Amino acid sequence: MPLTIEACTAQHIGDRQEQQDRVAVFSHPKTKGALLAVVADGMGGHTGGALAAEQVLHAANNSFSAIGLSPEHVRDMLQSGIRDAHDGIRLTRYTSEQDPHSTACLLILQQGRADWAHCGDSRIYHYRDGALVSRSTDHSYVMDLVQRGFLTETQAEQHPNKNILVSCLGDQESPRVDFGKTAPLVAGDCFLLCTDGLWAYFMDSELGQVLKEMAPRQAAEWLIDAARKRAHGRGDNVSLAIVRLKEAEKPPSLLRR
Repeated sequence: MPLTIEACTAQHIGDRQEQQDRVAVFSHPKTKGALLAVVADGMGGHTGGALAAEQVLHAANNSFSAIGLSPEHVRDMLQSGIRDAHDGIRLTRYTSEQDPHSTACLLILQQGRADWAHCGDSRIYHYRDGALVSRSTDHSYVMDLVQRGFLTETQAEQHPNKNILVSCLGDQESPRVDFGKTAPLVAGDCFLLCTDGLWAYFMDSELGQVLKEMAPRQAAEWLIDAARKRAHGRGDNVSLAIVRLKEAEKPPSLLRR
């Protein structure tokens, strides 16, 4: 059965003075049905973070659109998008007094497969019929402690240094880039890309349930509303992209007289 794609993006400024997140979904100019979803959480005062996040969207889409898609080139395409964004953000430091940084989450979906890459603590979730298949690992101080067995994830959520990143775009060090992929794709696959302004307020299982039971646009609205309520007036910028696969509807059959 052929699959169709449902996709949406959504944002909220939260309780901040400026929206420094960026999110977008791009279609490939040459490959029908292929798309790129990007989420970036910019950091840096006086619009610096917003400019850094814009660099992520721009560089990712340039890399995605430059050549035709092929499985053997997708990982290089994802890495190039993140590396080019990092270089662009670094150049900004020399032309202004700003100190911009950004996270990056990139997902490329094409027929039969999905590939993704990330840097920082914005996340990529893959659910199948509401069950968690995989989740990206934050490049953060506390998550490194979890990976080394010094903390549990529950302890990490309460840790005072949970917002300290060990890698992001714009640092002196090259960004740490982790990759993931899945193939084949089936009806019920759903991908969520989001900033910490969203995922900080939800268990993985709750996100999966919402994404299973609601259409992407309805789910995005519900998640943002719930995150705002749970933030109690101290919420960060919120950005998310949802990409879901479902079976294509059969065209109505023609009746013969």
